[in-house]
Amino acid sequence: MAGLYSSSRPSSSSSSSSSASQQNFTSRLLFLLTVLPLTLACFAFVLQWRGGLNDPISRWSPDRLEFPGMGNQGSGARVGRASDSGCADILGRSRTPTFPYYKDWKLDYGSDLRPKICITTSTSAGLEQILPWIFYHKVIGVSTFFLFVEGKASSPNVSKVLESIPGVKLIYRTKELEEQQAKSRIWNETWLANFFFKPCNYELFVKQSLNMEMAIVMARDDRVDWIIHLDTDELIHPAGTREFSLRQLLSDVPGNVDMVIFPNYESSVERDDIKEPFSEVSMFKKNYDHLPKDVYFGNYKEATRGNPNYFLTYGNGKSAARIQDHLRPNGAHRWHNYMKTPNEFKLEEAAVLHYTYPKFSDLTSRRDRCGCKPTKEDVKRCFMLEFDRAAFIIASTATEEEMLQWYQERVVWTDKALNLKLMRKGVLTRIYAPMAIIQGLRESSVFVDVIQLAHETMSKDTSLSSVESNDSSKVDSSKIVSSGKIGNIEESQATARRILEITDKVFNDSAIPPLSPPGMDDSQIEIYISRNAQ
Repeated sequence: MAGLYSSSRPSSSSSSSSSASQQNFTSRLLFLLTVLPLTLACFAFVLQWRGGLNDPISRWSPDRLEFPGMGNQGSGARVGRASDSGCADILGRSRTPTFPYYKDWKLDYGSDLRPKICITTSTSAGLEQILPWIFYHKVIGVSTFFLFVEGKASSPNVSKVLESIPGVKLIYRTKELEEQQAKSRIWNETWLANFFFKPCNYELFVKQSLNMEMAIVMARDDRVDWIIHLDTDELIHPAGTREFSLRQLLSDVPGNVDMVIFPNYESSVERDDIKEPFSEVSMFKKNYDHLPKDVYFGNYKEATRGNPNYFLTYGNGKSAARIQDHLRPNGAHRWHNYMKTPNEFKLEEAAVLHYTYPKFSDLTSRRDRCGCKPTKEDVKRCFMLEFDRAAFIIASTATEEEMLQWYQERVVWTDKALNLKLMRKGVLTRIYAPMAIIQGLRESSVFVDVIQLAHETMSKDTSLSSVESNDSSKVDSSKIVSSGKIGNIEESQATARRILEITDKVFNDSAIPPLSPPGMDDSQIEIYISRNAQ
């Protein structure tokens, strides 16, 4: 018994020793698991406090990518110098970083990309409007721009910046251009005759059509596939595409389609102090073509808010045409063909965003461009749409306070309850993509860089010209470029005329003016609402 007892004592001691060892191991493991995260957290804090470690990949990479707000002192000085252009407040770099980061502001697409798309416009706007408009459309796939410029857009400080952008071609409103357009075949045809020799909007409509005719020839020379006429207060919204790409949208169009129609959405501003519409406006009223009829007519009265029509201005959209023989404009909103009736296709999701009277100053700016008398009879010969007529009369006869009150009642959407109701019904919608793209361009100093580069080039040219005895030769050379383009257009148009003289099949459908959306009188609205209520 004693021997057995004595032999079992070491066994009990060994068991207690192994239990203590296991407890010691567990406590050490717990201590390690506790200390390790704390150590890593402290290490991360030290790295952040010291500014991080140098990445060898970024150190030896030829392209050092810096996000907005991380530029060195030199870049800050560059932005400071660019602010002298007068556009820095709107087009300058913000201090808040934004994605995406546009590394190459030129967005110079290669000629091998298809389809090749061009936009043509007639404008007198400044850089604060034209630059975001151009680069937004570059982002979604437009490679070529034909800008028929006059007024502010043709001034040296603006035009030199625009000419420095790849893919942008300027055509100035010179006497030579007017003489060339006076020989256009359009004057001898009937489809635009109803708009001839009338002031203001009618005159602009004819001028746009003549410019579009020239743009067709220039687009064909540049091997363009699609051409679009757009104003600088309009943005294409290629909704329904996977990559938000206009190129993808048009590449999916069947080959037998000649023209694609973009229904327009109209901006619905919520403040009367908008400065930069492309970056501040996100609410839009949908087009009739993109709404069920019961929703459109059922909410017509509330959506109209006492204005003459559902939209303030036009509602028949804009169009893109495939470049082909015998193509011609059919007014600012459509294209046509001398030899056939185009096969049209209306898009179900994509649209043109029309920023209509987004700024209070638009009332006076439109008034100053027209010399008509502010009477109900006289404005009919100057403006095609009712709201434009009413806006002109108010801007010409009312005081500043009365104008602002009228603007707030007719243009600004301040009733949040109504906005929410129409949003739920689908009449109003929020669209943020243009805001995000343009803000990303601005944060990446795209606009500042292009202005700065143009100013540096202008400074060099000025220094060189001061050495020369006469600077007039430089001005003449710029005119020679535009006259060369006009000469090519004249030759191409002459060829088209010879072909058309042989054929007897000439279509002279009347030009399509800006048209209001479908309307209803008060009695029809009440009947429709009562039917839906039953």
